[in-house]
Amino acid sequence: MAKIIQKTELAPQVYEFVVAAPLVAHKCQPGQFVMIRTDEQSERIPLTIADFDRLQGTITMIVQAVGNTTKHLCETYGEGDDILDIAGPLGRPSHIENFGTVICVGGGIGVAPVYPIARALKAAGNKVISIIGARSADLLIFKDKMDSVSDELIITTDDGSCGRKGFVTQPLKEILETGQKPGLVLAIGPVIMMRNVSETTRPFQVHTIASLNTIMVDGTGMCGGCRVRVGQDNMFACVDGPEFDAHLVDFANLVQRQQMYKDKESLEYGCGGHCRCVED
Repeated sequence: MAKIIQKTELAPQVYEFVVAAPLVAHKCQPGQFVMIRTDEQSERIPLTIADFDRLQGTITMIVQAVGNTTKHLCETYGEGDDILDIAGPLGRPSHIENFGTVICVGGGIGVAPVYPIARALKAAGNKVISIIGARSADLLIFKDKMDSVSDELIITTDDGSCGRKGFVTQPLKEILETGQKPGLVLAIGPVIMMRNVSETTRPFQVHTIASLNTIMVDGTGMCGGCRVRVGQDNMFACVDGPEFDAHLVDFANLVQRQQMYKDKESLEYGCGGHCRCVED
């Protein structure tokens, strides 16, 4: 059992859960995730660890209510309630070192898992430039947290309601066109966004990492739902990642595979909300 210590609505249908999970909090590293089961009837779903406090023994998870399980969690569970199971930390941690300058790009709820990685990169001595984006101002999350770990924070929204109007790739391209060559670009968000970030950095030959946590399903490598072609190898985001060299990821195949079951990834079929069935 893991007790919910704090629940906060960050944006429409997006909630922050701080839960007591001391064993996970003691061992987890930026980039890792947990598998949760809300109750005996629940499916198991993966959620990225968006923050952790080793002294308090808590971890923070960001949940978007888009499927049966995530809607049940967000609408039914509150502070003081217990989540039945939390297993983790799982996945390979982010590689943290002093790259010099790093650009951290987060889209939508993907900003949340960017935060602990950006914080660790900053602590390692890097200059951190963060670019975060959402469709509109009310969907932006972790703005203050990202600002606190960034030397420069750039905000974009599709409709221009906060920061610059446009997509995260626009300021990224402008920075690269100035001749700056960061040691690392990290992208976390919708698959389409990560693909576009990868194609933006490719001509500049900048090392780019994409975290494919959004495509995970069972978190153990058994279901094959997060299979992805990376270079010449077939890999699984949950056990081999979730972070991969973005320039080696076959995004075309990944997008095609996601579209194959889009009609079944809905509330009617019991999607857990960790897929991207609502993604354009």
